[in-house]
This record gives sequence, structure tokens and C-alpha cells, in this order.
Amino acid sequence: MNWRELTSLDQLDEIVERSKSQPVLIFKHSTRCSISAASLNRLERKWDGDKAQNLEAYFLDLIAYRDISNETSAKFGIAHQSPQVLLIQNGECVYDNSHFGISFDELIENIKPVAA
Repeated sequence: MNWRELTSLDQLDEIVERSKSQPVLIFKHSTRCSISAASLNRLERKWDGDKAQNLEAYFLDLIAYRDISNETSAKFGIAHQSPQVLLIQNGECVYDNSHFGISFDELIENIKPVAA
């Protein structure tokens, strides 16, 4: 899988716009947490490019980019967790989960059809 690094606040506005035509995933990762590393590893091992072909994935190192992590929580109205996935569609977070609740299959199941 190919992660795009989320490193600027401007990218959050881009994610909102992009999510109007395709689903966008944000993975919030703590480099200091073994649970975060295990959850990331599990997600990457289960990743199926065919099922996720229209899903754009962003990786947020929340230790290095705490301000972006805080703004992500505020912008999408989601309480901060780490690790955490947010599925963004039509400018809103339609699904989130954290820790060992992060599952590729559940993430895919929560993608809504794009309105024509």
C-alpha cells in the first residue's frame, strides 16, 4: 500500500475536497506506542489493493505533527485516540476506530457509495 504523509494543515482541506469524489483514510500513528505499531502492521498485512483501489490513504505521525492531529480531531468532531483510523467521505468522518478495533475489512465495509 502507498501512504501519503499528512504533514501540513493545508492537506486537511485537500482531504475534505478529495473526499467528495473518493473515500479517504487517515491513520493516526504514535511512534512511541507498541499498540500503534501492531495495529499499523496488522492493517498493512490485511490491505487488499483490489478492495481498496479507490481509497486514498494518509499517514499521520501524531508525535511529529501534534498540531495536525489536534486539528484533525476538531475538524471531524472525533475524540483523539492513538492509534486511530478515520474514514472521510463527503467532507465528514463516516467511520472511526482505534487500537485493536482497527480492521481492514470493517473499514472497507463502512465505505459509502459515492453519489452520482
